[in-house]
Amino acid sequence: MKVRFSARDGAWDEWAPALRAALPEMTLSRDGDPAGFDAIIYAPGGDITDFTPYRNARLIQSLWAGVERIVGNATLTQPLARMVDPGLQRGMAEYCTGWAMRAHLGMDRYAQDGIWRNGQVPPLADARPVTVLGMGALGQAVASMLTAIGFPVTGVSASGRAVPGVSVLPVAALDQALARAQILICLLPDTPDTQGLLDARRLALLPQGAWLINPGRGTLIDDAALLEALDRGRPAHAVLDVFRAEPLPADHAFWSHPAVTVTPHIAAETRPETAAPVVAQNLRRVMAGQPALYLVDRQRGY
Repeated sequence: MKVRFSARDGAWDEWAPALRAALPEMTLSRDGDPAGFDAIIYAPGGDITDFTPYRNARLIQSLWAGVERIVGNATLTQPLARMVDPGLQRGMAEYCTGWAMRAHLGMDRYAQDGIWRNGQVPPLADARPVTVLGMGALGQAVASMLTAIGFPVTGVSASGRAVPGVSVLPVAALDQALARAQILICLLPDTPDTQGLLDARRLALLPQGAWLINPGRGTLIDDAALLEALDRGRPAHAVLDVFRAEPLPADHAFWSHPAVTVTPHIAAETRPETAAPVVAQNLRRVMAGQPALYLVDRQRGY
């Protein structure tokens, strides 16, 4: 099979060896006659913006879990698969768990200033409710790691599908889920339905002292409403890894707000060593006439 690779500058050297090792029967290249390719491996930043010439491509395989930068492309008529990568899931679960534990244990209380603060003992994890917005592959990985520690986890899911060990609520019960969230983790995709979802009214539903952790999409939160909510202590702190504009401008108020921690979109990364076998499996399925895994629903946008 002949496969076109289209991604940011520098990605070829990182990805080509792993992809070729996982799929040795593939001819992988960065250019050539568009009509001659059986599939495209794609990530934002590549040189393909018009998919029309790739009329024989049976699959566009994204290297990203989020597909908001491509799903609205009117020239894209081929099947599109998002990335579901065990390394990506593990990385996201570790990031969210690390910050959830920092919030839970109150690690920031213990300034090294000579003051003995032994009267501030945190509760055990089973007394600290966590809400995870978005129960796709990433949300389930995060919920699984947190429940293993002992946190009671409530998930909010558009599908409403049951997840072992997690109380799953529909989107219609979002207000209820927010009201119980001492730690709120946002992992929803960027769609018209989720943009600005956490506005002033919904942020006010969080318990006093709650923490908000957003490694999902920057468009989920109304930035101005969040800054005002933080000034009122609800939430008490926000850990933000994704933003409406990236890199986050140096003069943005998030950088200087004492109740905000900015991380530079590093919560989870698609790793070639774990993602290449996923790509190989999907391409083999398509070439064998089987349906691809993790196909994107164009109407939902994910």
